[in-house]
Amino acid sequence: MSEAAKILLVDDEPGMLRYIRTLLEVDDYKVETASTGEEALQRLEKGMEPDLVLLDVLMPGIDGLETLERLRQMRPSAKVVMLSCVNDTRKVVQAMRLGAQDYITKPFEKAELDAVLDLCLGQGKETLPGEVEELADDMFFIAASPAMRKIRSQAALVAHVDIPVLLLGESGTGKEVLARLIHKLSPRAHRTFLKVNCAAVPADLLESELFGYEPGAFTGATHAKPGKFELCNKGTILLDEIGEMPPGLQAKLLHVLQDQQFSRLGSRSVIKVDVRILAATNIDIPQALATKRLREDLYYRLNAFTLQLPPLRERKEEIPILLKHFMAQMAERYARPALPLSPTLLEACQRYNWPGNLRELNNFLKRYLILADEKLAAAELQPRNDGYGGAGAEPGAKSGESGGLKSVARGAKDEAEAEAIKQALDQTNWNRKQAAALLQISYKALLYKIRQYGIAEAHHKLSAGA
Repeated sequence: MSEAAKILLVDDEPGMLRYIRTLLEVDDYKVETASTGEEALQRLEKGMEPDLVLLDVLMPGIDGLETLERLRQMRPSAKVVMLSCVNDTRKVVQAMRLGAQDYITKPFEKAELDAVLDLCLGQGKETLPGEVEELADDMFFIAASPAMRKIRSQAALVAHVDIPVLLLGESGTGKEVLARLIHKLSPRAHRTFLKVNCAAVPADLLESELFGYEPGAFTGATHAKPGKFELCNKGTILLDEIGEMPPGLQAKLLHVLQDQQFSRLGSRSVIKVDVRILAATNIDIPQALATKRLREDLYYRLNAFTLQLPPLRERKEEIPILLKHFMAQMAERYARPALPLSPTLLEACQRYNWPGNLRELNNFLKRYLILADEKLAAAELQPRNDGYGGAGAEPGAKSGESGGLKSVARGAKDEAEAEAIKQALDQTNWNRKQAAALLQISYKALLYKIRQYGIAEAHHKLSAGA
């Protein structure tokens, strides 16, 4: 920063005030102090505009949480870090909901304070705009928009508080990526992270998948098998599509959340576990509660803290960064040279509204890499009749009524998809399982599309003999 940041330090302990002030002034921060919440608010009323407020939670008179609430009303954009000698989960969660950026437990080392200051004041590596934060399994997190920077900050804060977190957002917005980020930033980072897709596992098998079973628990259970909760002990589990979990199993999950213990199917012995639970869904929560699809008591248990991921159409400034990173990843995975992203294609991508969010963007780029045809790629981004508009359309606008344009767009997309399938089949010498893996679709989906587009093995033989 070209000018030293101004910090308002609020703490009722004179010794702590002197200690923290010394740490800050060593790094040339401009520091003002207040010993009560009232004094801090008076300074703001008189026009002080600090870059950051370090605010003690437990103070006489107006405590830290009330001070924070009033401070946010006076300075909505103010960055606030809470200080406390007690790691009280309820107060941490309340502070986050009121808009605190971070939370430090006293006593702390200078390195801890420096890390928080770097994160909040933009001096640290983690907050550089557009930087890619690598996670496991070729996943990455980008916080180049104000909305995603706020999500990143909240994730960093909630990661250190061992409470359930509910991740909401449309399909394809990156809820699993956010869950992995929370795990990575938490004290459990060196432990196991497991994801269970509640919609992908048949309802009658989901209970045994989560909690395991003993021999004879059901037909075919010939040996004992631990469930995901046992395998994930001391780690983090993501229950994806939690709204698809059967109501009876939701009741058992509620007991696990309350007591951290359960029994395998067919067993009477109790197993105790220490698992951090994250849950994700794209369902309409009020409707799911009203129709009893989601148990109200489970929802309130999971909803200790909620993070709502915005759709890609609301953070379009991230699209060029996402495209570049997806392209680099896929080029390496498929051993192909990365293709250029021309200004024309980039503009079309940013004008398109991506109803499928990051998943649609990833698949679009995959087809572009395989076909290496910019015109076909651009044709996919034509206006569409689904309420999201498209290239050249305003957000939420319906596309035009011209059947000809719709037919052209659909035809170009089908042609691109068929060509990608043909190339994958050629590349794998018509090994359809390998082709499905290359295209990252299921084997059954590939067989369906081969029939849909009338792709015959004669195409491959003709290509090979040409």
